[in-house]
Amino acid sequence: MVEKCQRRKHGSERRTAVILDGFDRQWPEAKIALTHHSAFELLIATILSAQCTDERVNLVTKDLFQKYPTPETFATSPLRELEQDVRPTGFFRNKARSIQGASRMILERFNGRVPETMEELIQLPGVARKTANVVLGTAFGKAEGVVVDTHVARVSRRLALSKATTPEKIEQDLMKLLPEDRRISFSLQAILHGRNVCRARKPLCHICPVERVCDSKDKMPAPPPASPAKADAPKSRRRSDNERKQS
Repeated sequence: MVEKCQRRKHGSERRTAVILDGFDRQWPEAKIALTHHSAFELLIATILSAQCTDERVNLVTKDLFQKYPTPETFATSPLRELEQDVRPTGFFRNKARSIQGASRMILERFNGRVPETMEELIQLPGVARKTANVVLGTAFGKAEGVVVDTHVARVSRRLALSKATTPEKIEQDLMKLLPEDRRISFSLQAILHGRNVCRARKPLCHICPVERVCDSKDKMPAPPPASPAKADAPKSRRRSDNERKQS
């Protein structure tokens, strides 16, 4: 029984290594898509990214961070005004309250600096493990956990890295499989992979670098080769008749 468990463990390690190698080849310079220049800006952008595309968040924060450059400006702004400023990201009332509450707590409890531990970050309004992992990994290089968004969850299940259905349990499974120094890069790569290749509908399995180790029921066959260009249409009968008359 012990030998069987060890073989299964080593097989899992080898398979995980194949997946990590494939992601390295496909996404060698994966990085977060949210535009930011500090840990605080990243925190605000990540809160806004809930149920919103990164592209839209970046459009909003371009002006938002000029109007509110510090935690103090967010903390003291009229809430209704802040709500309108973040309205395009959706769920704007909840997000505005979370941003203002987080800014005030950062000022009052953390001396104006974004905390650098999971335990402290999740105390901030609007910050759960996913947001905390984004900030810790990208801003501070700390791999206390694994970011699990919809893309990471889908890719992890399809590649049989986890059978779980909740982000918390998927994260626990990934933390057991992934080397600590790969937790941050794996999430960034899996997000890109999920957006561009392992899509929710019609995944592009024929260009997937880890297709050979994927047994997902969602796998799609390669598209048929493009048909050759059609020959030029024949000349019209009228033109042919005219040509015969001239000859």
